[in-house]
Amino acid sequence: MADLLRLARRHRWMWSALAVLLLWLCLGLLTQRLSLHALTGVATSAAFLLIAALGQMIVVTTGRGNIDLSIPSVMTLAAFISVTVSGGEDARLGLVVVAAGGIGIFTGLLNAALVVLLRIPAIIATLATGYMLATMTLLVNRQVKTAGTAETLSWLATGRLGGVPVAGLLATGLAVAASLVLARLAFGRHVAAVGQSWSAARLAGVRVSRTIGLAFLGSALLASLAGVLLAAYSGGAFLEMGSPYLLQTVGAVVLGGTLISGGSATPLGTLFGALLLVLIIVTMQIAGLPLGAQDIVQGIVIIVVLALAGQGGGGSRSAR
Repeated sequence: MADLLRLARRHRWMWSALAVLLLWLCLGLLTQRLSLHALTGVATSAAFLLIAALGQMIVVTTGRGNIDLSIPSVMTLAAFISVTVSGGEDARLGLVVVAAGGIGIFTGLLNAALVVLLRIPAIIATLATGYMLATMTLLVNRQVKTAGTAETLSWLATGRLGGVPVAGLLATGLAVAASLVLARLAFGRHVAAVGQSWSAARLAGVRVSRTIGLAFLGSALLASLAGVLLAAYSGGAFLEMGSPYLLQTVGAVVLGGTLISGGSATPLGTLFGALLLVLIIVTMQIAGLPLGAQDIVQGIVIIVVLALAGQGGGGSRSAR
């Protein structure tokens, strides 16, 4: 047992993976049908969450309470821009990429400027950015005359390869890429160093401001991608489309084992955390819990995980 606990401390994603397995079993009991097909169905919904959560994970890892609350607004605006620009035609796919990418770049740079240059706390800066984007979404919504989903985007969001959702494969590929970046590239080591101690990172020659700025830029770009795919999956865009992802992106990150105090990220854990959150929601829906109760349960789960992480040393870095 002691060896298992030590292994779990080194590989924090194990807890979320175990929880996914247990909830899958519970879901099988509730539906009286246990199959991998049910899990692949959940994977599609979890894919959009995972893509956005990977960006949130990078921001959280930079430490000092950094968090990106503009993600829901980025997703919604990107969704509206996607269906408006594409008009349902693959020929306009390049314009969709440019437009959605532009939203991500603009948002990421704005968040970085507010946090790094003006030294506004990230939770306030990104919330303000989110309000600005929400207003822009209202303006875009009023101007929408034609809308549609490009066939390629629809395939990426809803298609299957060998019975496996394409969106799930794409999101998993991004999680693997994030793992390689954080483990092998200088940027990943810089993110971890900044999250552990900004002052020590500066003494080690890390460009702290640039690292934090790139983290917010990556978060916004991934949120924009998630919004485009979500619009393709839904067949359109609607106001407040990204709202559920405010709590869920943070939840997937902390449930996956990333330290909320910064300095250590687990992309594989974020993958399992996203699956776990979606499984929790699906299980509660099948059990017949009302929407408000579902939100309460999600909040309780996240609070419990954060409390356990704090007791286990995850919140011990108070000195920066």
